[in-house]
Amino acid sequence: TLAELQRRSIDDPEWYWNGVVKDLGLRWLTPYTGVLDDARGPAWPRWFPGGRLNFSDNCLDRNVDAGRGRKAAIVWEGDDGQTRTLTYAELARDVNRVATALRTLGIAEGDRVGIFLPMSPEAAIATLAVVRIGAIYTPCFSGFGAQAVASRLQDCEAKLLITADGFQRRGQIVRVKETADEALTQCPTVQHVLVYRRLGREIPWTSGRDRWWHDAVAEQSDRCAPVAVESDHPCLIIYTS
Repeated sequence: TLAELQRRSIDDPEWYWNGVVKDLGLRWLTPYTGVLDDARGPAWPRWFPGGRLNFSDNCLDRNVDAGRGRKAAIVWEGDDGQTRTLTYAELARDVNRVATALRTLGIAEGDRVGIFLPMSPEAAIATLAVVRIGAIYTPCFSGFGAQAVASRLQDCEAKLLITADGFQRRGQIVRVKETADEALTQCPTVQHVLVYRRLGREIPWTSGRDRWWHDAVAEQSDRCAPVAVESDHPCLIIYTS
């Protein structure tokens, strides 16, 4: 029964969490040596010590390797009625190219990247690309004002921001690039801004800092091996706005 399962999860966490991992089909790049290390006390547990995995590998490579490459991974509809579908293989290709582009711009394991994008396939691509190279993403809801974006980028000392030229919401244009620029006047750690061309509108541009998404990924390889990170690495923690 559910009550019995709940009780056993408390009494025997090794049995329970091994079962959860198996049920979810999680793929470990380095197997864990145990489920729970609570030697420091219940307030400071270490889960799956010794284990290393990558969120991007589990979302993409695992499905492609299982023969699901042609199945839809993302089905998206925009505010203007535009639709797009990306298969697992197509999504993996785009993620690898962006991940390689991020490395070209100097982003390495442990670096922080702000993601200030509308609800779009590119938001998923950017998130998966960041964690693929072992970096840490900080999401900024696309409706945030400049101060809210700035505070998040300041707190994590982001080195790069991914944003867009704008997007439509309820028929109105949201000038997200201008908001990003205002926020960045308070964020000296941000060295690069990657801009996705969503609307094709004229936007302010800072030479040497800003770069178009499509230019950055144009010549990049579609192969980028996922970085194996520890199971409690911050890049594996999923935040929602």
